[in-house]
Amino acid sequence: MDTIPDPASGNSSRKNWMGTLARASETDLEEFWDLYGKATEYDFLRPPEFGLVMVQGRAGGNGQKFNLGEMSVTRCSVLLSDGTVGHAYIAGRKRRHAEIAAVFDALLQNQKRHDKLNEMVIAPLADKRARALSDRSRKAAATKVDFFTMVRGEDA
Repeated sequence: MDTIPDPASGNSSRKNWMGTLARASETDLEEFWDLYGKATEYDFLRPPEFGLVMVQGRAGGNGQKFNLGEMSVTRCSVLLSDGTVGHAYIAGRKRRHAEIAAVFDALLQNQKRHDKLNEMVIAPLADKRARALSDRSRKAAATKVDFFTMVRGEDA
């Protein structure tokens, strides 16, 4: 089994594709699932389950850490028939999203499938997210207000 190196070993590509899968909409993932993943045989190591994680913030963005609050997440782990294990952690309570993301994570670890899936699934999802962020940024910039202070003359 030819696998892509783990991100802990210095390869950040798995981190990137897992993030892309987690942030994608469930509808988009379902479309790619029908095209590229539906025939995949897998078993659950950990079926989709809900839980809570503590979200931390930093004062001023880079100051001292503080607990911001709890957030619900769904996690899932799958085992493909070739022995590859895939994982997913998804914000919210989304069983199907976590399941599909975990299977795609496992599929992307196989070198034979990686390039095609990266090009046909991950790249379009990442492009769609980048366009959405750009649109949101552009809309926010359109509402920007520049405040200034006018110097008043002496009251006579």
